[in-house]
Amino acid sequence: MISDLRSDLRLAAFCALAAVPFIGAGAARAELMSDWSSPVGTAVRLVAGAPDGKAVTGGVEIRLTPGWKTYWRYPGDSGVPPHFDWSGSQNVENIEVLWPAPVRFDDGGSFSIGYKRDVVIPFRVIPRDAGKPVELRLNLDFAVCEKICQPASASLTLDVPSDGAAPSPPMLVNALATVPRTTQIGAAGEPAIASAELREGGDGPSIHIEAHVADAAKADLFVEGPNEDWALPLPSRETGPDGRTVFVLPVDGVPKGADIAATKLRFTLVDGNRAVEVDAPLSAR
Repeated sequence: MISDLRSDLRLAAFCALAAVPFIGAGAARAELMSDWSSPVGTAVRLVAGAPDGKAVTGGVEIRLTPGWKTYWRYPGDSGVPPHFDWSGSQNVENIEVLWPAPVRFDDGGSFSIGYKRDVVIPFRVIPRDAGKPVELRLNLDFAVCEKICQPASASLTLDVPSDGAAPSPPMLVNALATVPRTTQIGAAGEPAIASAELREGGDGPSIHIEAHVADAAKADLFVEGPNEDWALPLPSRETGPDGRTVFVLPVDGVPKGADIAATKLRFTLVDGNRAVEVDAPLSAR
């Protein structure tokens, strides 16, 4: 009887311990996310991800009402690019925003660049002291549009421990996978930019970009200058004599006095679910 009682007590103690969550260095933590801020037409929050070397990763999650859209870092013919103010953050040396590949949309007579669905815009933070938490404070000003665009703003707060979040939330992992891969002109594979040339013509100079893509009908290209003073137009898509995809845009929207032939431009080539980004000057022809 005593032996049976001791066995029962050991079993009860084991069950009680099993019911208590284990908290330790290897224990999984809940996903780290801020509260939602909900301007009209959207909802915004910060999410934290697993560390990437010395960097803290995270994302700005923007949910859009069906039928609404928001803009990329370069909005195209119209629109307002998002503005990130991290000045209230603590233990931050640098924050790099990593933009997912955007899409072109017709505004009715003009074209803009951005996102027509919910989007997570990732970022990477380098802390001043890697052994201390990062206190993120973001004031985000952006625009959301249905038929008419309207300004939106959100104030977001999230404290991230020194070892980041574990694990990264799936939407952040997916967003990081859509950030264009940095490459060079002439790189092998698809998508890739084979050449970017400045050509003279009867209607004035134009930029011709030859691309290697898997689906020419869906591929798109966006070209940016080095700062916000530049407003290069969106290119048209053509088929070159060798069957390759060529994007052409007139030299327009260049600041007065700027030498486009000597300026490094940024090319973002989107080919379905894949995208590449190239920073390079034009070659002459």
